[in-house]
Amino acid sequence: MCPLLSPQQTTPISAAGPRPVLRVTDVIGLILGTVLGAGIFRTPSLVASNSSGEGAFLLAWALGGTLSLVGALCYAELATAYPDAGGDYHFLRRAFGYRLAFLFAWARLAVIQTGSIALLAFIVGDYAARLSIGPSSPALYAAIVVVALTGLNAAGIRPGSAAQNVLTSGVVLGLLLVVGAGLSVASPGGSAASVLPSTATGSSAFGLCMVFVLLTYGGWNEAAYVSAEVESPGRNMVRALVWSIVIVTGLYLLVNWAYLRGLGHTGVAASTTVAADLVERATGTVGGQLVSALIVLAAIASVNATIFTGARTTYALGRDFPPFAFLGRWDARTETPLNALLVQGAIALALALLGGWTRKGFETMVEYTAPVFWLFLLLTGVSLFVLRRTAPTARPFRVPLYPVTPFVFCVTSGYLLYASLAYTGVGAFIGMAVLGVGALVLAGLSVSREPRSSAAD
Repeated sequence: MCPLLSPQQTTPISAAGPRPVLRVTDVIGLILGTVLGAGIFRTPSLVASNSSGEGAFLLAWALGGTLSLVGALCYAELATAYPDAGGDYHFLRRAFGYRLAFLFAWARLAVIQTGSIALLAFIVGDYAARLSIGPSSPALYAAIVVVALTGLNAAGIRPGSAAQNVLTSGVVLGLLLVVGAGLSVASPGGSAASVLPSTATGSSAFGLCMVFVLLTYGGWNEAAYVSAEVESPGRNMVRALVWSIVIVTGLYLLVNWAYLRGLGHTGVAASTTVAADLVERATGTVGGQLVSALIVLAAIASVNATIFTGARTTYALGRDFPPFAFLGRWDARTETPLNALLVQGAIALALALLGGWTRKGFETMVEYTAPVFWLFLLLTGVSLFVLRRTAPTARPFRVPLYPVTPFVFCVTSGYLLYASLAYTGVGAFIGMAVLGVGALVLAGLSVSREPRSSAAD
């Protein structure tokens, strides 16, 4: 048995740690870069095929923004009350103890974050291959993206955050160009294209819409992992989270309205490359290449943001659990969790190469990550109730309409957990099995007492 903590240990694993160097604009860029990925170019056709008409289609996207704002308000209270590089890990540790926090950190490293990096890198690879830039292997492009962006973030916090701001600006500009394309073409007032009917009906069809919509909105919670690196987190974390959700919701409504105006509801439902079809209609054959380049840019921005935040949880794991102490070293020169970044990159690279071997990298990684992600998002929502009761101290921000707001967030997360298990394939059960391996690792560690965190509680 490996001791999790010796009784004598009372000093932090590493003297260095995160410093408040990020501005509100940096955090907004990080959130936008994470959320505004390739989903908005892939999921609208799935949402349209499960919605009864244009009104229901746009309602689903508006509701998705509202539910995301509800979640962001819950996270704003937690992140401002307990700013820490561990994010959800830190909240879960305070509410439920180190065992559950360990499982979450394991899940982030082995399933959630590394799987997300791999699936986003595969989107880059697929579209880069379609653009015929050099080799035609998507797996090769995916591997290059993982290695290059991990190296960029390992070089220092400023190169990583500066690159994120530039990439995110390009993505926002590209989405506005899609809106412009929708304005420049005549509205079809419908479409003659045939649409495969959805197998779901009534409320189940709209529920399926929300699965895809909330998948597309996913990623705003990553801001919690940089809360210890934000200037004046008590004020700026709330501003960054709320403004980010408002911007994302506005952009998604504009882009989906442009899809409807240019292709019609049935045209959107019939298309598997809705943005390319819209821009091609406005500009000709060059439009497909333009949108492919835009999707590459969007996915690169999401990969970079996911790498940036993912390593923070792994750092917190190493900081608190001596058997993983090498992950908890903060590099004072680059102001990054260097070892955590490198280990995360290695696992993501292995998953990307596995996806290339199976030739179903994107689909497999979505199934692999979804149920584990929603399970811990639900538990984070529950942690707000627990911490309100067990630690009723002054908070810089309190979620409005408590307890209704966090209850809605928990119900939504619970439904998405159910849906991710009910509507996906074997990849979901593999992801849960990897989480089970983490439970076995935890059982193999003898715990004499809870580890002492280097962060102030």
